Amino acid sequence: MPNHSKEKRLAATLPPAKAKQRLDNHEASRAVLEWYDHNRRNLPWRMPPGKRADPYHVWLSEIMLQQTTVEAVKPYFEKFIQRWPRLADFAAATQDDVLRLWAGLGYYSRARNMHRAAQVIVTEHGGAFPETETALRALPGVGDYTAAAIAAIAFGQRALVCDANIERIMARYGAVADRLPAAKPAIRAVLDRMTPSDRAGDFAQALMDIGNRICTPPRRKGTHRSQPQCLICPLASSCLGRHQDPSSWPRKAPKKDRATRQGHVMVVISDDQQVLLMRRPSQRLLGGMMLFPTSNWPDGSRAKTTYPIEADSLLGQLEAHLAEHPRRQVLNTPVEHIFSHFALSLTVTRVTDVRRQDLKGVDAGGIWHPMVSLDQEALPSVMRKVFAMACG
Repeated sequence: MPNHSKEKRLAATLPPAKAKQRLDNHEASRAVLEWYDHNRRNLPWRMPPGKRADPYHVWLSEIMLQQTTVEAVKPYFEKFIQRWPRLADFAAATQDDVLRLWAGLGYYSRARNMHRAAQVIVTEHGGAFPETETALRALPGVGDYTAAAIAAIAFGQRALVCDANIERIMARYGAVADRLPAAKPAIRAVLDRMTPSDRAGDFAQALMDIGNRICTPPRRKGTHRSQPQCLICPLASSCLGRHQDPSSWPRKAPKKDRATRQGHVMVVISDDQQVLLMRRPSQRLLGGMMLFPTSNWPDGSRAKTTYPIEADSLLGQLEAHLAEHPRRQVLNTPVEHIFSHFALSLTVTRVTDVRRQDLKGVDAGGIWHPMVSLDQEALPSVMRKVFAMACG
């Protein structure tokens, strides 16, 4: 039910002359749904307007879409559904297989949590998705937003689905003055008033499409910021932010500078065309993924930016043993990569024609893998960049 106390507090912040623009929320939601019926995006996990989607497809797509674009997700979604058509098939897969198919999509904890959640659904829910937001939130990797999206889109429940796109639309529509994250309750109050009891899933997906195509985030064009396409928005007539600077919503605190970590990595290739890899611990950054021997940057902190080669690490032992190898080369150009909370610059060393028998004991903790099938291994994007730099 709507939170009327929040509505009253929000209304009190609006200019009196424009208070009447907080008009019939039923009409506003109907305009959004009518727009959706004629302009919806055709996405592989969606059903036609008014029809319930497969909860497995909704869940899979929503997890993949976290911090990832729709265009990047489409081929991954299709590969997963082709490989594991049903939830039970996915639950029966190995984590290594899941990570291999996920490789390149980033934020690998999503894949590990998703695989655990599938097993929980099979073992504790008889293979059927729980239908309530509370039960959905109990699944590994399912937070408030994802639980609401599955409940609304797959089960037709009235739920407040508020991703970054919808948050932006509601902040503009209500001209919410507070900065994020303090603005979230007021933004949800605007959304609560507008979300219909029927077709809540279609309504949420409509707002996602409007946020993607019309009420877009500001992008820098020289000294100016791009503006949303208010003239074609179904909510334009009652949007408070439209009459000011819509690109200034939602209000945000200035971004902190992203720290840059400096590290080292070594690509060791044997004389029989095997490459040496190491597996990351499952509960850490890039957990469960395969990396080339590297310094300790994945376990770093904001306070530390330089990660030298530690003597007792796999990389340190290889560095000492292969220091005089005739086919050892430190590449002039580092590999650069951006993570969500830090940037990375890796110095790459390449050593080829190594006799594996000469590394007995030195390569403890390493795994030799045929180069010819390396593209099938669960390598994160940064390690694919390293390999391309070393051997491209």
